[in-house]
Formats: sequence, C-alpha cells, structure tokens
Amino acid sequence: MPGSFRELFAPRSVAVVGASRRPESVGATLFANILKEDFTGVVYPVNPSWQSVGGVRCYPSVRALPEPPELAVIIVPAPGVAETLEALGRGGTRQAVIISSGFKEVGGEGIERESALRAIAARYRMNLVGPNCFGVFNTDPAVRLNATFSNTLPTRGSVAFISQSGALGAGILNYARAQGIGFTQFVSVGNRAGLDENDLLPALAEDPATRVILLYVEALAQGRRFLEVARKVTGRVPVLVIKSGRTPQGAQAALSHTGSLAQAQSDRLFDGLFEQAGVLRAQSLAELFQMAKVFSQGARRSGMRLAVLTNSGGPGIVAADAAVRSGLTLPALPEGTQQKLRSFLSVNGAFRNPVDMTADVPPRGYERALRLLLRSGQVDNVLVIATPTGNTGGAEVVEAILRARDRSPKPVVSCLFGVADLTREVSRLESSGVPNFVFPEEAVLAVSKLARWAQWRSLGERSPPRFRVDRSAARRRLRRARALGRTSLAEFEAREVLEDYGIAFPAFRRARKDEEVLAAAEKVGYPVVLKAISPQILHKTEVGGVAANLRDAGALKEALAAMRSSLRARAPTAVLEGFEVEKFVEGGREVILGIHRDAQFGPVLVFGLGGIYVEATQDVTFRLAPLRPPEAENMVRAIQGFPLLGAFRGEPAGDLPALHEALYRISQLALDLPEVDELDVNPLLVLPEGKGVVAVDARIGLSRAPSSRSATRP
Repeated sequence: MPGSFRELFAPRSVAVVGASRRPESVGATLFANILKEDFTGVVYPVNPSWQSVGGVRCYPSVRALPEPPELAVIIVPAPGVAETLEALGRGGTRQAVIISSGFKEVGGEGIERESALRAIAARYRMNLVGPNCFGVFNTDPAVRLNATFSNTLPTRGSVAFISQSGALGAGILNYARAQGIGFTQFVSVGNRAGLDENDLLPALAEDPATRVILLYVEALAQGRRFLEVARKVTGRVPVLVIKSGRTPQGAQAALSHTGSLAQAQSDRLFDGLFEQAGVLRAQSLAELFQMAKVFSQGARRSGMRLAVLTNSGGPGIVAADAAVRSGLTLPALPEGTQQKLRSFLSVNGAFRNPVDMTADVPPRGYERALRLLLRSGQVDNVLVIATPTGNTGGAEVVEAILRARDRSPKPVVSCLFGVADLTREVSRLESSGVPNFVFPEEAVLAVSKLARWAQWRSLGERSPPRFRVDRSAARRRLRRARALGRTSLAEFEAREVLEDYGIAFPAFRRARKDEEVLAAAEKVGYPVVLKAISPQILHKTEVGGVAANLRDAGALKEALAAMRSSLRARAPTAVLEGFEVEKFVEGGREVILGIHRDAQFGPVLVFGLGGIYVEATQDVTFRLAPLRPPEAENMVRAIQGFPLLGAFRGEPAGDLPALHEALYRISQLALDLPEVDELDVNPLLVLPEGKGVVAVDARIGLSRAPSSRSATRP
C-alpha cells in the first residue's frame, strides 16, 4: 500500500483539477464546497478556461501550480484523466481522487483507460481513489475538508463511512444528517482502481474519534483479504456492512453437491464470512442506521441478557417478542430485586421482566427502577420504554433516565412514545449517550447486534487446531490421479484421502464378479450397502447405483441383478468397473461436510443437513478455511435443522464434539491440499453421544492446474 493516508484525509494543500465557474457543474460545486466549509489548508483551482474560480486565482495546468498539492481531486473528461494523473505523479503528488466517470463501468475503451490509471498510480506510488466516485470528506475541526459534491458537510460525530456507490453514499449522508448521526470521515471508492475497502478499513480504524465504520459494497474487491483485514479491525472498532448485488442461482452444473450449493447460496456465503470476521451485516439501510446509532455512542461491554423497563404493557410485550427473535434472553429478575421494585412501584405492576411500572409511575420511579436493573448481575443491557403521561412529562423522564444511568458501563437504550413532539427530549438523550429508537423492535435489534459483536470480540484471536494426519500419503494419492490426467477421484480414493485426515468410514471391500461380491459381504458382515463403481457416475442414487441395508445373501443377489439392469437402462454409456460392499451403519443423523474452492475467497467450507435432499432443502452454512474455535460450533448451530442433531423424540443427542472435530479436520485438509477443488462428504452420519461420526459417501474433484499453496494458507 503506497504512501500515507494522512495526506488523503488531512492534506495541507488540495488542487481541484477541473474546478469550474459553470453553474451547477460538478467542478463548481465541489470547489465551492471546499471553500464553504472553511478548509484549513490551501486550495488551488486548475482549469485553463478560467482566470479565477470562487474568487481564487485559477491555474491553467498542474505544472503551473506553485507547489505539488498533497491531494488532487480530478474532474476532467475521461480521455484526459491519465495525462493529468501522470503530470501530478511526476510533480510529486501522492494522493488523488478521481471523480470523473467513463472508465470500467462503461466497458470497452473505458476498461483500457482504467488500466492506464492503475499503471500510473503504481509507477508513482500514489494512493488513488476512484475513478467514478463521489469524493472524500473529513469533519475534523483541524481539517474541515469536503471534497465531495454533497452541498453540506455532515456534522462531526463518531462514524466513518466507506461507500462503493457515490449516489447511494450521498443519500445515506443526507439520511444520517436527518437522524442526527455525525461522521468523522467518508470516502467513496467508486471503481476501486487504486484503494479499496481493504486498504481503507485499517486507516479509518486508527482515528481515535471513529467508534464505528459503515461499509456499503456491491462486491468485495478481494474477498479473502477483506476477511483477514476485517478480523483485525473488528477486534478494535465494529464494522457494519450492507452488501447489495445479491446474485441469482448459478445455472452451471457443478461436480459436487458442495459446489452447486455454494453457487446457489452465494448470499448466504457472505453471511457466513462476515460473521466469521466479526463484521455485522445489515439487511436494509434502516437497519444499518439502527445499528450505527447504538455503536456510535461508544458502548463496548454488552451481553445477551436484556431487561425491559416500561410504563406501558403493550410496547413491553412487543420488545419481549423482538428479543426472542433476535437471540437475546429476558432473564427473570431475582426475587430480591422484585421485592425492592414492589416497595415503590404500583401494586398493579409486573416485576419479573419486562418490568411494567404502569402509567402512574413518577419520574423518581423511573430512576430508582433503572438503577436496580443496572446493578443486577442478571442483566447486561436495559431498554427503557417511556410514554409520557399527564403527570410525568418527557423532560422529567429523560433526566431520570440519565441520572440513573450515570456511570454504569452497561448499555441503556430508550424508546420514547408520545402524542406531543419529543424532539428536544430525544436530542437530550442521544447527546448524553443514550440512543433513542422510534419502535421497540428497532432498539432490540440494535442491542442484539451490539451483544453479538461484544461476544465475538471477547473470544480474541485463536489459532486453528492442528491434527496429526498423513498429509504425505494424501498428496501421493492426488499426484497419482493428476499424473493420469484425471480431475476427480474414485470414491474409494476419496475415502482413502479422508481417512488420511482422520475421517472414519465403515469397513468395505471391492469386488467385480457376483461371487466376489457375496464373499466380500461375508467378510464385512451383514447388513451391507452395495455401490456401483464407475468413473462416469457422480451421483449413484440418481441411476440406481446404491442399495442399502441388505441383510442377507438373498437380498444382496436381488440388489445386484436390479442394479445391473438399472445401470444398463439409466446410464448406458457408463463403464461399470465393479462394486463396493460396505458395512451398513444403522442410525445417526445425516449431514454434509464439504469444500468449494472459490475464485475470490479460496477454500470455502460447507456444512448442513445431508442426504439426497440436500440441494432441495439447502439448509447449509458457509465459512472460510481455516476454522478457528469456536467457528465449527457456530457453523453447526447456524443451520435451521440444528435441533434435529440434539435429543429429539426419544432419540439421543448426536455426538456434536465429534462433528465439530470433523469440520476442523476438513478445514485442515482444505489448506494442506490445494489440489482439492471440490469435496463432498455426504452423508456423514452423526452417531449418538460418545460414538463419533462416520462418513458413508465421499467425492473429491481436482483442480485442472496445480494450485498455489500460498494463496490459501492462513
């Protein structure tokens, strides 16, 4: 990453190349914005068409400037941008923001123009923002830079913002202003020919005034690098993201279930990867700002236990329902706390949680009740819902809340209802560090996000577990297959590779003739599973190539005859190389484990409910390898069918520790063996507690060219 970011966000001199006197042009608006906000540095307009712009002497070219500007903002037609950037670089400027459009976003010649900009920036080690962007600003009183074409510099606050879209960024800034949310810095990255979110996240996190970073992206520039960078940043400063551009299901057929699931569930892939890095994803712009509001107050300590304090039963019930949906808990208050509440609140109140003080509670009651809740060891956060009544005005309630909160480190959020205008009261709360929300559900959602971030942050940085495996043997098997020009392993070969990594399989034998199959079954022991061996058949169940739970020789003979007949009819071109006879494993819950090597993210791990219906149910979740504790545990809990893995309808719970270990082993395999492009273990049977897991079927696809191991190492 070239240069320093000080000159980008806090330059001592700025040149606006393309500044203009033409009314309502971008060049006129942006230059006027810099002057209007009283920028503390020196600003130079550059345009051969004008002698002055905004009363400031205008220079005909960047070569005519009295000094190399620390930052250049370029607003010239696309064909002239490269020449301008070259002149700036040669003169010593190392920061450039290109507002101009007409590059990669228009295709064709625009792609070549953008490539030229990259080459110039690399040659002069320039930090390049854009092109096709909205600009940058910094509200620091020591800087006061508004190098955007937004008419107003937002108020000073604690939120930094990176936006891929200029127009949407402008809309968000206007909305934030209306909501009273202030910013530290903003940067619109546009086409990301130079700097992207991976460069800017650490830079913005270094600003001590920034308490939270917002990110709007349509696609990630470098997915794996983003997650590595974000993991470090979110340990200090929360990152909230809204990602649009959700892709439809891929139509291209994939070798494995895992590959097709990763294509079809690309948006859920982002969900899993953001969670893995501690990045909180918003589903809408409204939700983004609900989250930003609570984080911008600087709250860091939080937990999953919420107390609700209200003077009206209805909103309290709504809040309780929202808490359950958000994963928060509403712990019953200790009997001692309830007795203290009863001593000064109405006998008609409710005191377990939510605490309903009823409508006749005076301001002093709010203060005493909130103090009790904040002192309780059973409570991590408090939501105060207040509907001012005739006897209790909004201002009195607000002051009672603030006195009670005092110096408590526990987050307090509020929800003020009222017929009268409560704008002044809300402003008083929020300026004092208590974020207020219009509806209880919004407040609960924001608290749940804060709690999840605090929970993730408390884990710290953990190393991926490493197991003793036979990596050398696994690599020899892969090399043999590649030497023969194959792009997939036979099932027995995939089984051997997985056994090298500690994944257990049932006993099995291979055979060709019917009498050999019968002999193999005697050695393995009934009941058995019969599987056809053919390199042309990827999904055996679809062509009748699997028969399970064959309990004696008679059933096995019938299955053999039926299987040969089915294969002739349904897979006539497949070469039948023989059969596998495998010990049938009774019981267990079917899940799928897999690897999909994504072009952007590298090895992606997949987990979900398995079996032949996996692509229909698509109850899966994704993470990047390597998995660090407790990420395997989180993957298992993330699927909707997780309750089926516990004790269910008289069935004992599955062996979850063994399942977690299998996921960590697959993660290690994904990093150790970059030749593995796709991997399915489907189904993996999760046996009852203490009995482990057993893989029943497996398939491995190989990359067509040797992989770079360094690209996928942690």
